[in-house]
Amino acid sequence: MGIEKRKDNKNRVLKEGEYQRANGTFEYKWRDKRGKRHSVYAKTLNELRDKEIDIMRDILDGIETNKKNLTINDLYNLWKQLKRGLKNNTFCNYQYMYTQFVEPDFGYTKISDLKRTDIRAFYNMLLDERNLKTATIDNIHTVLHQVLELGVEDDYLRYNPSDNALKELKKAHNNDSGKRRALTLPEQELFEKFLKQQGKYHRWYPIFIIMLWTGLRVGEITGLRWCDIDIKNENININHTLVYYSRGKENGSSFAVNTPKTESGKRIVPMLPKVKEAFLLEKKYQEECGTSCNVSIDGYTDFIFINRFGGVQHQGTLNKALRRIIRDCNYQVLDSKKNNTVTLPRFSNHTLRHTFTTRMCEAGVNIKAMQDILGHADAETTMNIYADATKELKKAELINFEDYFKKQKLTQTGII
Repeated sequence: MGIEKRKDNKNRVLKEGEYQRANGTFEYKWRDKRGKRHSVYAKTLNELRDKEIDIMRDILDGIETNKKNLTINDLYNLWKQLKRGLKNNTFCNYQYMYTQFVEPDFGYTKISDLKRTDIRAFYNMLLDERNLKTATIDNIHTVLHQVLELGVEDDYLRYNPSDNALKELKKAHNNDSGKRRALTLPEQELFEKFLKQQGKYHRWYPIFIIMLWTGLRVGEITGLRWCDIDIKNENININHTLVYYSRGKENGSSFAVNTPKTESGKRIVPMLPKVKEAFLLEKKYQEECGTSCNVSIDGYTDFIFINRFGGVQHQGTLNKALRRIIRDCNYQVLDSKKNNTVTLPRFSNHTLRHTFTTRMCEAGVNIKAMQDILGHADAETTMNIYADATKELKKAELINFEDYFKKQKLTQTGII
């Protein structure tokens, strides 16, 4: 005599693990690979069987099935405990970005419900409603992607829903139009000429000229010590960077010295004559004013670029100085009442590095040499800047090419 199969109240045969509850709803019970019991519930049998299919897919793919109530914040807390190999300031910045923008709201999303469209909607909200810059969202994406990747590695997620989300955001919002622009040659000449004038901004001449003619990152130049430069052999040894970061609410923010993130960051940068002159000018200025470095950061001291108190220069201070220089330089140009005069656009410290790279492209410097001088870890970064710079250069060359043929035509017709 055969075993009578269980049926629901509509006389439908129930499969192994399926049950109809007293209130008419349905339940499916199963054990995971560790023997732990699990259950899912549904109002209808068809809905229950859809869930069973998802469960079977997870089991076959090795995805953990006890993820029902696991949130992004849970994964983040696990990531925070396991993450190794980051510099302290980088790790602190990652935590700040997450706790500031992800944890309070989006972080409570259950990973079992998380889809690509949720990540996309979150980034759009940060951009459109909270008015964050794409660069800030890029930093948020860096840590969120790592957190979700841990979920993939631990078999809680089949795939990382944040994959390519940032690229999609930039394309959707046509973010290429906001690319950083280098100073044109006339703008650069105006900037240098204004700084060289004897006045209240002449004090800033050495540091900004060196940034403009070496392509050093702002943390590399503020961290330079006198022992890192060789005036005689005309080279600069880049072996560390100065950073300013938050150590948490209790400890506040402070400076620290880091080694470069990659080996390519350690490099020797040639000292052009204009750069050598700027270093000597800085040394002379400090001797005349009787100022010297009086701080030690992580064992490093004798920094070249210091403020009037003998402390190291802050990136924010440099950017504020640039804004005042740009403003007053443009006022001076406008007051001259000359037609078709060049004025300075708004730009930051990093624009000077970008400008140096562009000038190298225009001068035809070898890409490999450019990569070494700039300390880029891979050639792709250098190539991207090279492509932007040469695009403008080609346009200018074609204009000159057209003018040449116009002149030739006029010569042949006897007009000139």
